[in-house]
Amino acid sequence: MNQKHVITSFLLLCYVLLGYAQPTSSIEGTVTDRAGTAIPWATVSIAALKTGTTADSTGRFLLTDVPAGNWELEVRYIGYQPHTVYIRTNGTTPLREDIVLTDVGTSLDEVVVSGTMKEVSKLDSPVPVEVYSAKFFKSNPAPTVFDALQNINGVRPQLNCNICNTGDIHINGLEGPYTMVLIDGMPIVSGLSTVYGLSGIPQSLIERVEIVKGPASTLYGSEAVGGLINIITKNPKTTPTLAIDAFATSWGEISADLAAKTRVGNSVQSLVGISYFNYQNPMDNNNDNFTDVTLQHRVSLFNKWNIDRSDARVFSFAARYVYEDRWGGELGWNRQYRGGDQVYGESIYTNRWELFGTYQLPVKEHILFMFSTNGHNQNSAYGNMPFLADQYIGFGQLTWNKTLGSHDLLSGLTYRYTFYDDNTPATADPSDVAINKPMHTRLPGAFVQDEISLGETNKVLLGVRYDYNSIHGSIVTPRINYKWNSRNQNNVLRLSFGNGYRVANVFTEDHSALTGAREVVFESELAPETSWNGNVNFVKKVPLQSGGIIGFDATVFYTYFNNKIIADYDTDAQKILFGNLDGHAISKGISLNVDVALMNGLKLMAGATAMDVYSEEHNQKVQQLFTERFTGVWSASYTLKRSGLTIDYTGNVYGPMRLPLLSDADPRSPNSPWWSIQNIQLSKAFRNGLEVYGGIKNLLDWTPNRGNPFIIARPHDPFDKLVDFDGDGRAIATPENPYGLTFDPSYVFGPNQGARGFLGIRYSFY
Repeated sequence: MNQKHVITSFLLLCYVLLGYAQPTSSIEGTVTDRAGTAIPWATVSIAALKTGTTADSTGRFLLTDVPAGNWELEVRYIGYQPHTVYIRTNGTTPLREDIVLTDVGTSLDEVVVSGTMKEVSKLDSPVPVEVYSAKFFKSNPAPTVFDALQNINGVRPQLNCNICNTGDIHINGLEGPYTMVLIDGMPIVSGLSTVYGLSGIPQSLIERVEIVKGPASTLYGSEAVGGLINIITKNPKTTPTLAIDAFATSWGEISADLAAKTRVGNSVQSLVGISYFNYQNPMDNNNDNFTDVTLQHRVSLFNKWNIDRSDARVFSFAARYVYEDRWGGELGWNRQYRGGDQVYGESIYTNRWELFGTYQLPVKEHILFMFSTNGHNQNSAYGNMPFLADQYIGFGQLTWNKTLGSHDLLSGLTYRYTFYDDNTPATADPSDVAINKPMHTRLPGAFVQDEISLGETNKVLLGVRYDYNSIHGSIVTPRINYKWNSRNQNNVLRLSFGNGYRVANVFTEDHSALTGAREVVFESELAPETSWNGNVNFVKKVPLQSGGIIGFDATVFYTYFNNKIIADYDTDAQKILFGNLDGHAISKGISLNVDVALMNGLKLMAGATAMDVYSEEHNQKVQQLFTERFTGVWSASYTLKRSGLTIDYTGNVYGPMRLPLLSDADPRSPNSPWWSIQNIQLSKAFRNGLEVYGGIKNLLDWTPNRGNPFIIARPHDPFDKLVDFDGDGRAIATPENPYGLTFDPSYVFGPNQGARGFLGIRYSFY
């Protein structure tokens, strides 16, 4: 080899080595708000390099292996304006870049998906969507999503039974069957799990929660009449390698969440979550010989996978398994009495699995296939009445998103199959109740919506959905939305009008989950409900000269129901009678949210809703049971700069609601009193990723037995062995039973759990 070839080969080798050993820099810094308070878990990324990281619990971040060049660094966190900064790296010198984000409360321009079923800026969405971050829920830590929602205006977790403590979620006064709960956009929580499945969703896996109030049936179908709650889980790319969140209370409750992420090669990320809750300390502070709070033992496993594909196409899927063993009842109960009539207890075993995901088709058009499937097994005993049920749901959805000029089109095809079977007459053959006849419901559907931009300040959304229910036939639901915003987007006005529908689900209308003492009777075959809804939403942001901001979000809502399914507790104290209303029902009201973020680090959030929910039949107006006329919530947070100690004060207040009485002689109040649950928390984050928090829940030590002679009727005779009945099956007043009552735990409007302290830790490792 001549000298020329040697030199050429040497230079080529140097070039190759330099190419493979390209020098890189690191970028480190902190993420804070304008008051200097650290913002944990913010996402820091360089999109051009497809690299990113997440700040730790003290707001610190570190990006490594950044090659020389000019880069656009982007920082995002829910509740703050996105921040972009341009940096230059030389491949050798470490850089420091401290980021300051502007806090504008929950009314920020964040990306949301629930209102239109596609990613869109919150301010650009024609449908009003409320967004609550994981940080919001940490101000009052709770073991489940069900408990955590208590501090959101217009959303109330409702307990339906004093003994088993099962419940559902009310939005603007409408009961749980009207609320659809989604996980990552998939209808996972429905049917049986509307009552039991909500308690198995750990807070530690939540990225944010999106809430749409009012009918969303046009996009999501039945069960979304009152609104929907979409729980967005964390992205494995941006979560800590290991995260632990655990706390215990003075009542003996233990809650622990663990999340860990792993990589498989360069294109696959996985997030594993384990949630554990245990409470085995029977308490009877109201002295009725029944547990004040249901004892529970619950384990939830969650696994989510993200797979990177060419052209940034989406492919993610997740699985969840929940097991729960809960019981409540007389203090002397144990498992040998399960299903018998010696000692009363309500014992519930729940086994539930879920699989759901999203896959973007490998075509030029933006076409997504979303799927979910779940199985739910319920083994329950309410006193001596068993309830055994199985439910399987399969759901598939294909959507196509296309932009044509000023038109943003979204169309979709859906199919939902539901299998339901239990040991009650609900699934028996009508001609012979001895023959079991499980229900098979098929629900294919199609929808289309057109979002039309009329310049920079006006937008119109037109949508319609068609479903064919294998039992009830064709159902059509249209909607129209209009949005106007000022050019600086400090003022946004939204008008919405649409139709919703709900197909009755036997279990969620009812049933043994509500009480183990009443017989459920369906007076006739339930027809689908229809509703017409209109609301006006106005959002205003007021920047302050000091640099803070005040946000206002006001809504007026009105819903008119036909064929409303009514639960009648009043006609017969031994039964819950279900039937379609021969008349109409109304839900109307006004709500206001106010967010304040000041430069001194003080953050305030407050909301109130005034509403009137009633039915009208034969010219008689009847207020809906278990529905308050007024509700208010608040949250105040302040960080002491010198100590780094954060103080969170949260609470809610509820007005009176009508409650079910057993007779005219029932001595309990027909309406609940005004009541409030208030909490305080102190937390301190350290630079090693550790955070310690503690406080007091229910500061006022409020419980619903105040002002009432009793809450559970005749707890000393839960099997009605000492009750005398007349020829029509009604209880008769006797010296032993002066009010003519039967055993009944359905008089419930708030939690029986009094004041308790809590202490916990959070730890994140990157």
